[in-house]
Amino acid sequence: MGSALSILAKPVLVTGASGFVGWHVARLLLERGARVRALLRPGSRLRELEAETVTGDLRDPASLQAAVAGCGAVFHVAADYRLWAPDPRELYQSNVDGTRNLLEAARRAGVERVVYTSTVGCIGFVPGGLGDETTPVRLEDMTGAYKRSKFQAEQVALRYASEGFPVVIVNPTAPIGDHDFKPTPTGKIILDFLRGRMPAFVDTGLNLVDVRDVALGHWLAFERGRPGERYILGAENLTLQEILQRLARISGLKAPTARIPYFVAFAAGLASTAWSRLTARPPSVPLDAVRMSKTKMWVTHRKAERELGYSPGPVDQALAGAVTWFRANGYC
Repeated sequence: MGSALSILAKPVLVTGASGFVGWHVARLLLERGARVRALLRPGSRLRELEAETVTGDLRDPASLQAAVAGCGAVFHVAADYRLWAPDPRELYQSNVDGTRNLLEAARRAGVERVVYTSTVGCIGFVPGGLGDETTPVRLEDMTGAYKRSKFQAEQVALRYASEGFPVVIVNPTAPIGDHDFKPTPTGKIILDFLRGRMPAFVDTGLNLVDVRDVALGHWLAFERGRPGERYILGAENLTLQEILQRLARISGLKAPTARIPYFVAFAAGLASTAWSRLTARPPSVPLDAVRMSKTKMWVTHRKAERELGYSPGPVDQALAGAVTWFRANGYC
């Protein structure tokens, strides 16, 4: 395996560059002089970045062979990130089969290094404590099709690494910031707050991180990460109430003060998701999101700090950036 500089002499494939984290990864790579090749699905477009684009689909192995041809590295950031889908099989096809298809194409093409973007959802959580890369976790612990598909995809990446293919895994927590196009479920929390659609909150906790720190964490994993290892890319552990209070200070809006009991939120998620099955429209309160809220998803990023030199900043600037970007781009 060559050095990072020698690998960057060749094109670098980024999947998911039309999305939130992938866009920031591609932007950082371009700033560092890499020749970025962005894999885009038919109909997708790369906004505000000057990079080579190639059309393909993670579910189409032939398109991936063309995408990885001549590349020195691959940043596999793309995922089907939905907490509800009319057909959950779509998440497995993109996240599990798609990861396997891409890694196989990359191995056959002689790619020298892969950074695979997993999720903090694949980390075990400790009630009253902080989870890390060594916390025991099983497929049975995963809530919903998204988490289960990402857990299985991570196992695919680990298997390729165990067979000698240089795959490094990063597990971002809940990224926030500008250019959250879709938006992501975390971005939707911010957007719902700005739109006045969050009159109350549940007792849950997230680890927030600036998306720019996540992108830098990908770079550090590419430079210094050990194949077959996982690295949590997080920053601050906060309750949802604390997040909303910070958003209130930043936006000038009022933070909700009412807390919803879990059983009320569960009933709302049950009804909302049942209605979605009839209408095929996404639920306003996904049941899987309610189930996830029962656990405070708090973790530590000390391993990435120690091995990669990862050092994230405070998240308030990223929260402010998200608020400004959503407002400036007509989301609210």
